[in-house]
Amino acid sequence: MEIPKGKKIYFASDNHLGAPTYEASRPREKKFVAWLDEVKQDAAAIFLMGDLFDFWFEYKTVIPKGFTRTLGKLAEITDSGIPVYFFVGNHDLWMNGYFEDELNIPVFHKPQEFTFKMDAEHSQSTFFIGHGDGLGPDDKGYKRMKKVFTNPFFQWLFRWLHPDIGVRIAQYFSVKNKLISGDDDAKFLGEDNEWLVAYCKRKLEEKHRDYFVFGHRHLPLDIQLNESSKYINLGDWIQYYTYGVFDGESFELKEY
Repeated sequence: MEIPKGKKIYFASDNHLGAPTYEASRPREKKFVAWLDEVKQDAAAIFLMGDLFDFWFEYKTVIPKGFTRTLGKLAEITDSGIPVYFFVGNHDLWMNGYFEDELNIPVFHKPQEFTFKMDAEHSQSTFFIGHGDGLGPDDKGYKRMKKVFTNPFFQWLFRWLHPDIGVRIAQYFSVKNKLISGDDDAKFLGEDNEWLVAYCKRKLEEKHRDYFVFGHRHLPLDIQLNESSKYINLGDWIQYYTYGVFDGESFELKEY
């Protein structure tokens, strides 16, 4: 991907809009929309790294109510020619065409590699990008649960529930997580105990990447993996309001 001179690439993750309630998350949504409005001025591309919504499930003809400000702003941005890329998280993985058809936003269900070349004066940089859930060692319970969530048969069964029932049940279990509702802090476990650090180091054995960028942990992290590779975690828009920006030379975590 060639990026024009003076432009930047932006990254954000883990908004969890709708948690703990629609009303309580409305100020956070307005703040995020204001951020989108600001970064579109010099954005070459925007990467949304999952859990934008605390729950999202696409029925054949129905999507969850709400989030009009966010969806409208994203439509405005893509209509202006700025590409937006979406990586599903563990709370909004049930996407099935709405973002692609209505917002012109590609949706990725697995980590992807991107190579950015800002202009002729800069060497290219390789990014490995994803939400981050279910990666690395351990967390076997969640990995088993994710297989159920992504199973087409179980998704088909869920679609038989009326949306008013299905969405309410899913929202109830979603906000039971204290981290998501903002009642608890994610804590840094030490580099040796961070599963995504272990995952990135293993991926480096296969191939060099300059940056590994993930969300999911709800912690802004910038960890040097070796002399030329970094692991970045974007934090969240519940407590930290952090985002990433790449200007062609370096990656920086900032607070909005």
